[in-house]
Amino acid sequence: MKRNKIIAGNWKMNLSFVEATQLTQDILAQYQNYTNQHTKVMLFVPFVYAQKVAEICAEKPNIYVGVQNMHYEKAGAFTGEISPVMLNSIGVEAVIIGHSERRTLFHEDNELLAKKVKSALEHNLIPVFCVGETLQERETNQTQSVICMQIEKGLFHLSHEEMSKIIIAYEPVWAIGTGKNATPEQAQEVHAYIRNLIATRYSTNIAQNISILYGGSMKPDNSADLLKQPDIDGGLIGGASLKAKDFIEILQSVPQSNA
Repeated sequence: MKRNKIIAGNWKMNLSFVEATQLTQDILAQYQNYTNQHTKVMLFVPFVYAQKVAEICAEKPNIYVGVQNMHYEKAGAFTGEISPVMLNSIGVEAVIIGHSERRTLFHEDNELLAKKVKSALEHNLIPVFCVGETLQERETNQTQSVICMQIEKGLFHLSHEEMSKIIIAYEPVWAIGTGKNATPEQAQEVHAYIRNLIATRYSTNIAQNISILYGGSMKPDNSADLLKQPDIDGGLIGGASLKAKDFIEILQSVPQSNA
């Protein structure tokens, strides 16, 4: 079985309603000429635009609409939060969990994220679970230990069947919006480590079929070199996902065959 290649756009807290609608339409217009059937597109949009974007993308092949966070409870006295049931009701199909900005700016810990992952799966949402190290952690040779802890505490409570439904995104925090970039070799090394970690805990089959995305400032000028690495199955794109041309250029750089 071939792993899916996935190009995912994380719009973060950007765009007006009109701009978000136009960007979605522009992406779809250019996507119509794309022919690689092994590649999926995911658009992670602000909550307030999710229903509209889902309506625009409805019944389009290989395009999934997601949001950037969610609460793990179905309902309740959680002012300002959004539940998985609410997301189901407007056609959302996926959710980012554990993005570095959620971990650092909003102090979400691994135990909380584990609850969110479980809840997402229970409500048929595809979790894109983010892991990654800071610059200080990389410079002190803690990359593998940090990522191991994040994955063990965030994902290893899942059954084999549940684990097979996860997408992982490796995002070196030190390479997000800083001007620093991980080399394709550095990124590949961590992706391979993650896959081996999953194989050790679950099975080689599960590990080989999980898509692991790179989330460290992938752009049109570096995407091809990153995406040809054997364990890099796509990208979680930040800034470049806000321009249809850049996003589609990254999509077009995906190799036509897969491991």
